[in-house]
Amino acid sequence: MGTAENNTKPYRVGIDVGGTFTDYVASKGAELMKGKVPSRPGDESTSVMEALSNIATHENLTTRELLSSTESIVLGTTVVLNTMLEFDGAVTGLITNSGFRDVIELRRGHKESQVDLRLSAPIPIVPRRLRRTVAGRVDYTGLVVQELDEDEVRREVAVLRDAGVESIAVCLLFSYANPAHERRVAEIVREVHPDCFVTLSCEVLPQIREFERLSTTLVNAYTSPKLQQYLDRLHARLRQEGFEDSLLIMQSNGGVMDVGFSRERGVDAVFSGPSGGVVAALNTARESGYNNIITADMGGTSYDVCLVHEGEPELGVDQWVGRYRVAVPLLDLHTVGAGGGSIAHVDEGGALHVGPESARAYPGPACYGRGGERPTITDANLLLGYIDAERFASGGMQIDVEAARKAVEEHVAKPLGISVTEAAIGIFRVANSDMSNALRYVSVSRGRDPREYALMAFGGAGAIHAPVQASDLGISTVLVPRYASVLSALGALIADYKVSRVRSLMKPTSEVSLDELNEEFLAMQEEAEHLLRSSGAPGEFLIKRYMDVRYHGQVQEVMVPLRTRTRRVTAANFARAQKDFHDLHEQLYAFKRPDYPTEIVSLRVELWAGREPFKMPPKRFGRETADHALIGTREVYFENEGFRETKIYDGALIEPGNIITGPAVIHEVDTTLVVSGQQEAMLDQKDMYVIEVGG
Repeated sequence: MGTAENNTKPYRVGIDVGGTFTDYVASKGAELMKGKVPSRPGDESTSVMEALSNIATHENLTTRELLSSTESIVLGTTVVLNTMLEFDGAVTGLITNSGFRDVIELRRGHKESQVDLRLSAPIPIVPRRLRRTVAGRVDYTGLVVQELDEDEVRREVAVLRDAGVESIAVCLLFSYANPAHERRVAEIVREVHPDCFVTLSCEVLPQIREFERLSTTLVNAYTSPKLQQYLDRLHARLRQEGFEDSLLIMQSNGGVMDVGFSRERGVDAVFSGPSGGVVAALNTARESGYNNIITADMGGTSYDVCLVHEGEPELGVDQWVGRYRVAVPLLDLHTVGAGGGSIAHVDEGGALHVGPESARAYPGPACYGRGGERPTITDANLLLGYIDAERFASGGMQIDVEAARKAVEEHVAKPLGISVTEAAIGIFRVANSDMSNALRYVSVSRGRDPREYALMAFGGAGAIHAPVQASDLGISTVLVPRYASVLSALGALIADYKVSRVRSLMKPTSEVSLDELNEEFLAMQEEAEHLLRSSGAPGEFLIKRYMDVRYHGQVQEVMVPLRTRTRRVTAANFARAQKDFHDLHEQLYAFKRPDYPTEIVSLRVELWAGREPFKMPPKRFGRETADHALIGTREVYFENEGFRETKIYDGALIEPGNIITGPAVIHEVDTTLVVSGQQEAMLDQKDMYVIEVGG
């Protein structure tokens, strides 16, 4: 999909700022260049500028010359996610209805974990003293039953202003049915405290469920000012260096939007980085003939997984981030702390854990020689023979094997009374178990059989661990793109504009008329079209519509696609969606009741606008043998086999059509593939390693 943009500037750039490395991919026609620089804690813009400098050097240009010849830069960022994980967002206040001050703490009457009696309360992003209430009430139909007390609003905003509040969230009852009171509060805030950032729940999430709407609104208010400051700073630096075109931000729904949209909607960028990897994974998998995949992105800090069914990633609206609910539409990503820099430790009871704490890029794993003294997954992989100390990052980075050995011995082997090798194997196994459980979460728990999917492994270390997960879950095919280590940056480069809108309806299905349905969808579509055009999106728009449906009396619903791409939903479309609901419900919950009444809770719209498409031309198949790429052997550990003498291949010499039988290790420029004894790998015409898993 895509609409060519009329721009003569030859370069396009995708950048993904991760917790450990900042990855970049740049295109010039059909040519791609890629690389990594360390992420700089505290200021992502420094890493972005370093990435652009590297691209310019590769092209024999100055940074200014490169930027003046660049049509677009798309950024995947971790600013919002890190803000929620480190709790260093803006000083935030809340304006809500009288009597509803504590909804954020009451939640829905339960903790996230019902069995953890020691689970403490979440860190408050809005302290109780900064949660202020005002008189005024709208009922569930949108009728004003008590006028807003504007004088009280002014007094409470002044209290927040004097308390040093930088951002105010406004969340009033039933504002999704009638937003008038919220909009008036916003006007008063701008009068009384003009420098304050304002977030309205009717704009962020206009749908039922008070806690979810409030939590999502607070997350946006808490994170957006920090994202805004970062984007403004970066945009200014780019302008100073001669960049005059589009700076786009990767969104959590798998699309891109401009800086103007993103600086107001931090909550929509909470999974900005990982979503780029999913976009690139589904596009590259489709090019190689695979529509059903589970993506597995193993970076330096986390392991992010997502299921793609029939070429479409699963969508989620019930994510927890920093123990706060984020209910805006986003890709159904599940994250565990099992990246290459995840730290291994032994607890007081003698149990081995891996993550979620990460060594990041600085000080990094012990083997990086940057001052890190605690063992990580990367250190264990080095000791087990997967990583070649002489060829790490194409030899551009010194790796200290003894530092890794010392860290594993001191922090794992000695406390457990085992050898260093046994400790490294233990770290490897615990990490693999966490990864396999993450894959089960997005497949089995969603009613999908993982054996019906290929496992797409990417990130710097994803292909080291993928064969173990594939064997564990019965997956028969592992896919590893040659661009695996920078796939999230590639996704940013190729992603289209996209807006997701949601609106509550809350009616029995039998009482919903087609005219009413189409009127609601059309209003949402027009709102989304306006946002896309404001972001500079070109060309025609592609629309997808969904309904959240449930059986009468249920508390959870199923997102059901409406299979139409016209501007109107027909009777046949509506009937098909109702049938699909019962089938989807059975898939998720193992039962269906076709004769039982249903109700439509919310309506959803997704609108795309294509950017200029990028496709790498296919390559010719060469010989089958890969002997020309064989560079030696070494001892490598394999589960159920122990250490084996293993063939080592230089990935830069492997050509499409080459077949590598396991056990083998393939060293690509910035990633490593492990092929176990009963497996074989082939590089296809699209530069995709296809590993067939036997046994």
